[in-house]
Amino acid sequence: MTNITLNVEGMSCNKCVARIENTLKELGAEGKVNLADKKVEVSYNESNLTLDAVKEAIEDQGYDVV
Repeated sequence: MTNITLNVEGMSCNKCVARIENTLKELGAEGKVNLADKKVEVSYNESNLTLDAVKEAIEDQGYDVV
């Protein structure tokens, strides 16, 4: 498992948290959003998923990975 923390801009409420965590779950990754710090901790298997795919999935929901 690979663990990474991403800085994500544009999150403002619990719906944002749920949207990102559900999106990551659908990809086969696990995500935990820290809304106050604007960070997302992601765990994923590199043999099934790339970091670029994780970032793209978050950005497709309308957020900016910085």
